Amino acid sequence: MHRNGSVTNVHRSAEHSHGMGEHSHGTGEDSHGTGEHSHGSGEESQAGRAHPEHVVLDIGEEIGALIIHTDAGMLGVEVEISPTGQDERRSHKDVLQREINGRPAYTAVFDKLREGTYTLWVNDVARAREVAVNGAEIAELDWSGDAQASPGG
Repeated sequence: MHRNGSVTNVHRSAEHSHGMGEHSHGTGEDSHGTGEHSHGSGEESQAGRAHPEHVVLDIGEEIGALIIHTDAGMLGVEVEISPTGQDERRSHKDVLQREINGRPAYTAVFDKLREGTYTLWVNDVARAREVAVNGAEIAELDWSGDAQASPGG
């Protein structure tokens, strides 16, 4: 993945890959699973290790993806996403450590997003609104170096 618009280590696929730190909240066609999950001490944290594996994105026609770049301070933080105007219909991804051009990168990767606009949430506070996702494209946001993107605020 590059911030300059080109993306490497990201593959398009008709298959959906889980294990990217996603859990769902609410119901609806974009939700995965039942909406139930726990963060108990018995579960292995996805953020507890680097993720050198390729990211598989399911995008095409009316389905896009969003990659949020952050600083290391957000490692493990859940970033929630909801369609604009549907704040209660959220799913989330954890910020995970990946590698871009041989250097550590901290990203939350949302795939299978219907073309439209979205609200992003951190600690139950709207962090960004009207984030546009286009079909067959990968949108990117850079929250690195942004004090508002920190886990506490």
